[in-house]
Amino acid sequence: MINVLVADDELPAVEELAYLLGKDDRIGIIHRASSGAEALRALTTETVDAVFLDIHMPAVSGLDVARAISRSSRPPVVVFVTADEDCALEAFELAAVDYLLKPIRAERLTRSVGRISELMRDGGPLPGMITVDQGGTTRMIRLDDVTYVQAQGDYARLHTADASYLIRVPLADLEQQWAGAGFVRTHRSYLVALKHVTSMKLAADKPSVTVSGAGLPISRRHLPSIRGKLEATRIRPKA
Repeated sequence: MINVLVADDELPAVEELAYLLGKDDRIGIIHRASSGAEALRALTTETVDAVFLDIHMPAVSGLDVARAISRSSRPPVVVFVTADEDCALEAFELAAVDYLLKPIRAERLTRSVGRISELMRDGGPLPGMITVDQGGTTRMIRLDDVTYVQAQGDYARLHTADASYLIRVPLADLEQQWAGAGFVRTHRSYLVALKHVTSMKLAADKPSVTVSGAGLPISRRHLPSIRGKLEATRIRPKA
């Protein structure tokens, strides 16, 4: 069973979301909070697996609560709930596992609970999730599914096996944030996931790596570190 905390400064919104969650057999105890401060207090006294946070709460916002949660040793899963999409970037930075838009649809909430249930069932660390926009619709993708990232000015395009997504985050910021997740800079325009690299070519004129079928350049500046990191993963260069 998944024990949850619902936090929103509007009581009707709290009760509506609690009601919808209560209809799901996978949900156990539902705690309620009418402010960010109350949510933080509840998290210190109750056992909570997932937190549904309204973003726009006065004084202590949902983002503030999520930042506090991220510093705990065993953080609960965070799902942001909001009436707009303006905070998608902050949600991405705080590694929320989902981002629900008001008014909440029952079927969409069911999918969110399913995602939480899957993460809890698998155990171990939660995979990072990224908030992206696709055709005006906000959705979440797994960081594990990103094969490489391409710089596009102040934006970055995330590539997966079957799609690409443009996010408003510079490549340099992603390089710092994702270093611990196995992403390395190969070029001023590219960041690649080491686990998705299938081969590398270290020819003197045009060194490159192959990631999910795409040949990406390696700059001379990055070549020494890339060679060592890829060889450590047992990827051997082609002649």
